Amino acid sequence: MAEEIKPEKIYTPKEARDFLKVSESTMKRMLKSGIIQAYKVSGQYRIWGRDILKIVSPEAVMKGDRVYLNIKEKVKNTIKKW
Repeated sequence: MAEEIKPEKIYTPKEARDFLKVSESTMKRMLKSGIIQAYKVSGQYRIWGRDILKIVSPEAVMKGDRVYLNIKEKVKNTIKKW
């Protein structure tokens, strides 16, 4: 059974390639073009799980964004009432 991609976990490019089932050269192109955002830590790239999920399941990410924006709007409205 495949491992679940956790949004708040950090993965190596190799782990991201395994999830996405792409070659090393494809992963490099995705990183270079900005399709996947990576961060360089101690000379090595690291990728947030949420950035991998954007590729695998953009609908899930969009749903999460909508929930966040709804909560943010409710907080703003509550603050305005004070």
